[in-house]
Amino acid sequence: MSKSINGFQFKQFLVRQDQTAMKVTTDACILGAYTALENATKVLDIGTGTGLIAMMLAQRSKANFSAVELDNNAYQQAVENVQNSIFKEQIRVFHQSIQDFAENNKDLYFELIVSNPPFFQNHLKSEQEKRNKALHTDTLSFEDLLASVIKLLSADGRFVVLLPAYESKVLENLALQEGLYPHKKLLIRHRNGSKILRIITTFGLTEKETIQEELIIRNLDESYTAQFSTLLKEYYLIF
Repeated sequence: MSKSINGFQFKQFLVRQDQTAMKVTTDACILGAYTALENATKVLDIGTGTGLIAMMLAQRSKANFSAVELDNNAYQQAVENVQNSIFKEQIRVFHQSIQDFAENNKDLYFELIVSNPPFFQNHLKSEQEKRNKALHTDTLSFEDLLASVIKLLSADGRFVVLLPAYESKVLENLALQEGLYPHKKLLIRHRNGSKILRIITTFGLTEKETIQEELIIRNLDESYTAQFSTLLKEYYLIF
């Protein structure tokens, strides 16, 4: 990945982000690189934003992707990014809420659903409306997110979601009540011993023991760890 005035250049695609409130982030890139794609022929990206996650996954898969985005500017940007990429035949971007998408596609099931959802539930709002919509759960509560996932997930499918530590626990508790079980957790830290920045949880509809792993982004000298470099080497230009 390389930042320029045109956006973020990855090895196989460019992400423009001048029309969106939420920009390309390291944790979103980790989500795109980490999410497993085995046996997935239909993939859903909830809250696609710039289309980053869908394109990262499409780089590693021949699956068909549905990318849902509510915000109009982000939707237009995602369409632009996808249409200018080599993945334009694989990814279809939908301009609607995930609630409406689930209601309108009752016979459609996905083997993989991935999301980097809004997560601030009780925080002070910023004056920037678009950023509020991306960060806060007013337009997509965790309850609505889970209800939509359960409607759209195939029997043996996986739901992979990125959240801060506290919000991750809140979502997990709600998911357990709905019969979604955590199969894997990736704890993301900036450096060894620092606080958990984000957690990527992989849920499924069958109960099993949770596998927990950690990802450290940087060494003490602020260079990237070998673990991080290996994960992102297929995407970042610097590796």
